[in-house]
Amino acid sequence: MRQPVSWATGVPRGFLRACAVVAVSLPVPAVWAAAVALGVWWGAANPWSWLAPLVLVCTGTLALSRPVCRTVRRLVSGWTGTALAPGHREAGPVTRMSTGYWWNGFGYERSRRDALMDQKWRVRWRDPAVPRDLRFTVILPLTAGPVAALPPASLAGAVLALARSSPLWRLSGVLALLVAIATAPYAWRCLKPVAVRFLRPSPAMLLADRVGELTAQRADSTAAQAAEIRRIERDLHDGAQARLVGLGLSLAIAEKLMESDPEQARALMRQARAGAAGSLTELRELVAGISPSVLNERGLVDAVRALALDSPLDVAVRAEGVPALDPPVESALYFAVAELLTNAAKHARATGALVRLAVEDTDIVVEVGDDGRGGAAERPDGGLAGLRRRLAVFDGTVEITSPEGGPTLVRMVLPCVSS
Repeated sequence: MRQPVSWATGVPRGFLRACAVVAVSLPVPAVWAAAVALGVWWGAANPWSWLAPLVLVCTGTLALSRPVCRTVRRLVSGWTGTALAPGHREAGPVTRMSTGYWWNGFGYERSRRDALMDQKWRVRWRDPAVPRDLRFTVILPLTAGPVAALPPASLAGAVLALARSSPLWRLSGVLALLVAIATAPYAWRCLKPVAVRFLRPSPAMLLADRVGELTAQRADSTAAQAAEIRRIERDLHDGAQARLVGLGLSLAIAEKLMESDPEQARALMRQARAGAAGSLTELRELVAGISPSVLNERGLVDAVRALALDSPLDVAVRAEGVPALDPPVESALYFAVAELLTNAAKHARATGALVRLAVEDTDIVVEVGDDGRGGAAERPDGGLAGLRRRLAVFDGTVEITSPEGGPTLVRMVLPCVSS
């Protein structure tokens, strides 16, 4: 019974998808047909009659290329789950200079509107994805379009033939109807291989995107390192350095009072010893904030368990076959978990959390979930965006699921390179 049900549902669904493929394939041929009709209409009276159809073909195909390709990507992604990256160049920011002119990455303009307009057309004309989209727009009506047109064309022929009274026409109509039914579940599937072959980004586009991504990651990493250095300098200046200066003054005063007031000198020396112990504690905390000793000595799993013990939440840690990783990767994951647990306790008002570390295929997966109120949003200058940027340096990804009312689940995936 399963096969008839599957066939019964597959035929109408496939027929509708075939019609969608035909619809997305028709606009450009329609423009070409209109251009030919225009040329034929003007051909006898005007010697320049070829110019208008040529302009119509060029402008129409160029204007329709991006919408057609965008629609095909959506259809392929929704029907087959295959995502095709657009590969288009993104316009950079437009900045106003001290001279009053606007810089758009290519030149200076007097107004922001002029700078944006100039940037838009420069990016579009220099975008390597434009020739690719034009090529696909021309190829689609010659490949996937005719194949997908078989079911609706057969159905239309069947309706016309069955309307005739001749037995031969009736037989032809039945055969056409069988062809439409038999091809409907499969005719639309030719769209995927054609789109993957001709619409995916070229190696040059992927390389350019990767270079841009690495440049942004390098800038983020440099900014993060500079901020970390400033934090260390501030902690040293306001904490240990101030204590050490006070320690030096106490010892200098105690040295002067050693002969005249030994009891006061001993009291100052006791204060200096307490100050030295406090300075040592602050230095240890500072070093632990840079690189926790448990992380260096015991590895990521034990460091996360120690972190869970220090958390105000009821945190459970599950580790499934996690190997020893490169120190920079372990440090990034450790501080990511620490930040997420802090956010859960501080902002989500959670009472419990679960940290899961596992290896899936060739990736290390770390999931942090809490039972808080949810609603976690990623802002450009927020902690979650910074977490995503830090993990992107290692080709890591971050997925955040946090509906209103909770719970919240953050899934971090990094390529697993054991040390």
